[in-house]
Amino acid sequence: MVRFLLNLLWLVFGSGIVLAIGYGIAALICFALVVTIPFGVASLRLAYYSLWPFGRTLVPKPGVGVASGLANVLWLVVAGWWLALSHIVAGVGLCLTVIGIPFGIANFKLVPAALWPLGREVVEVDDLGRPGFSPA
Repeated sequence: MVRFLLNLLWLVFGSGIVLAIGYGIAALICFALVVTIPFGVASLRLAYYSLWPFGRTLVPKPGVGVASGLANVLWLVVAGWWLALSHIVAGVGLCLTVIGIPFGIANFKLVPAALWPLGREVVEVDDLGRPGFSPA
């Protein structure tokens, strides 16, 4: 219940909608350029993650190859740095208030995802924060 409330507040006050729109615009640009469709898919994954971050985390996909790492370097140079910078600026701004600290931490959690998105997947976490486990 607490995660649901935090995610709902995140959408309204924690910049969740704004960040998701930014990732969505990046995805549309990537889809329009055809060659960058894998980047568009990663950007949509990050848009989904930035809409509802509490109770989820990013984990490495098993069996990801060298091409994913090379594509991440290209992503970092072209789009990753400004997306990560937006998360850092939003996180610092939110951490200036006591109420905004959880949302600032969520923004900081999204920085590595913005820098290096390919070869990762969004998974649910359990009550102890372990990824990939669903409560029984």
